[in-house]
Amino acid sequence: MRANLQAIIDRTRAHHPNVSIIVAGMQLPDLSSDDYVGAFGGIFGALAEKNHATLIPYLLEGVGGNPELNQWDRVHPNAAGQRVPAENVWRALQPMLQKTAATPPARVD
Repeated sequence: MRANLQAIIDRTRAHHPNVSIIVAGMQLPDLSSDDYVGAFGGIFGALAEKNHATLIPYLLEGVGGNPELNQWDRVHPNAAGQRVPAENVWRALQPMLQKTAATPPARVD
């Protein structure tokens, strides 16, 4: 997974060198006694740091595990629950967009 995400970032930057990247992290329920769950969650922060990207530590913060905001499987947000990750992304995206809007375009001679 780490290699695949890094490849996506690398390909994106190859085509758009000045792109701003947001890494949306995920977490797994802590149902095992091994270190897999912690290692899985740590991948996203490490990728964000390595690539100087903005990190959303947990995309489903505020909705994950809430039965009122999830479908019957208690994993996937329902229609009301979709608003929560949208807000989580917006909190990271809005400052980037404001910075981009305030930056004058590069001169082409």
